[in-house]
Amino acid sequence: MLRNFPLLAIPVFIYNALAFGNGALSKSAQTVVESLGRKLFSVPMATGAEWNITTQDVLLFVALVLVFAEFIKTAREGREAIINHTLSLALFILCLIEFLLIPAFASSLFFIITTMALLDVVAGYMITVIYTGGEPEPDEDYVD
Repeated sequence: MLRNFPLLAIPVFIYNALAFGNGALSKSAQTVVESLGRKLFSVPMATGAEWNITTQDVLLFVALVLVFAEFIKTAREGREAIINHTLSLALFILCLIEFLLIPAFASSLFFIITTMALLDVVAGYMITVIYTGGEPEPDEDYVD
């Protein structure tokens, strides 16, 4: 069952936890984005500049890695793939509802995560159709 779990639910859950922990229903997206924009650490670069890493950056990186893993998972066939596609679609619908209806989710970060969820759904269905609905087996009686 864990194999069917949409991995993009992890960054969505983290964003939800951070947003609702900061009072998502009573605060604007700006308040949540400011809390996600706090610097976690910095990395000195060879040029002498500092690369500041924020919570938002880490969450976006995690989401990118997980959407890549989701694309790899879409090559499966059968019942597990259908369950995964259905759960991915449910996750996208949840993200879309949160993005449109809850002010704290109206941010660029959550929009990008929502777009990743949409791409996961579309790619999942397309890859499944390609793998299972490809060219038919050649007819032995047919002579070219």
